[in-house]
Amino acid sequence: MSPPRRVLIVVENLTVPLDRRVWQEATALKRAGYTVSVICPTGGGYQARHETIDGIDIFRHPLPVEADSALGYIAEYTIALFWQFILSFRVKARIGFDVIQACNPPDTIFLLAGFWRLLARTRFVFDHHDINPELYEAKFGRRGRLYDVLVWLEKMTFRSADVSLATNESYRQIALHRGAMSNDRVFIVRSTPDLSRFARREPRPELRNGRRIVAGYVGVMGAQDGVDNLIHAMATIVHDQRRDDIQCVLIGRGTEVPVLQKLVRNLALDSHVTFTGYLSPDDFLSAISTFDIGVVPDPNNPFNDRCSMNKVFEYMSLGIPFAGFDLTETIRSAGDAGLYASNNDIHELAGLILRLSDDEDLRHRMGAIGQKRARTTLDWRIEEASLLAAYEKAIAIGSTKRGLEPATAVRD
Repeated sequence: MSPPRRVLIVVENLTVPLDRRVWQEATALKRAGYTVSVICPTGGGYQARHETIDGIDIFRHPLPVEADSALGYIAEYTIALFWQFILSFRVKARIGFDVIQACNPPDTIFLLAGFWRLLARTRFVFDHHDINPELYEAKFGRRGRLYDVLVWLEKMTFRSADVSLATNESYRQIALHRGAMSNDRVFIVRSTPDLSRFARREPRPELRNGRRIVAGYVGVMGAQDGVDNLIHAMATIVHDQRRDDIQCVLIGRGTEVPVLQKLVRNLALDSHVTFTGYLSPDDFLSAISTFDIGVVPDPNNPFNDRCSMNKVFEYMSLGIPFAGFDLTETIRSAGDAGLYASNNDIHELAGLILRLSDDEDLRHRMGAIGQKRARTTLDWRIEEASLLAAYEKAIAIGSTKRGLEPATAVRD
């Protein structure tokens, strides 16, 4: 029997190929001989309902609700799940799939995977991007019934999965203990950039706005991401310290952008803070290559403390020193490539940005440390090998359930 080599990746919170982690996983699987399809929402400059990029078929659906409340998330996830079911039938008819990889949030895609497991004996790989119970608490500052529902959905997702992909050791421990998965079914696959593609480009000097230093942020701008901390730090730098040589550039978008733009106006920082919105991959690399300093303003809480931030890996890969708060996984990943403020102290964060601004040698030393770690211990090729091992395990588990020998199931 030929091995199952058709994969359907389902992601809800960002379109593909803008979701770098998902796109790297998809292209890695494609290079390894898998047939890969993706279901995701439209977004950014990617509005086509179906297109093929680098041999990967991408099926997109509309997502009219971008939630910023508990009820909004219920509506968003319900609409997304509806489209995921519709498009999965389309993918099955046109291309087929033997494995579904669910990329959370939300933790509802196990319903789709469970349906196709019953109907067609598909395997289920859970790509654990966010710990949703803690994410809910960070967003809304409370627990309550919806928090309990999220815990149950997470439990059911882990219970349904053949294997789980953890972004770091903290997530691996959640899969082992809260998810009750066995050790051999949890694989760490970090969201590190592919350095063969992720490299410096010609910077965009207009982003400096005539200023000597650019301190930048990259990523989603939601309630839990702490971009307001960076803006308040800029207020300290500009108004309290009377510094006019630092420009802040914010790359990305999210539900908090209107609130953040209003905050910038209220703090009289309009000329010191630039919002770029989402950028194409090439424009993104040019923009981030303009940064002298990266900032990780995510506050220390039970959610952020366990997360590995894409922006941290991106700063390190490009040799950009950064300042942020003392998050466990950030320090574990970056070490001396960053400076860390304690107790979510915004004034201390502002001081670290100023320290980096005023010490060029320190910036160069920290940037070199980050690049060395990125090229040795955080190389995507290591993570790609772990991803492929996880798929071999999922296929072997599925074949055993069907009464086949694992070695036969995975043999080329």
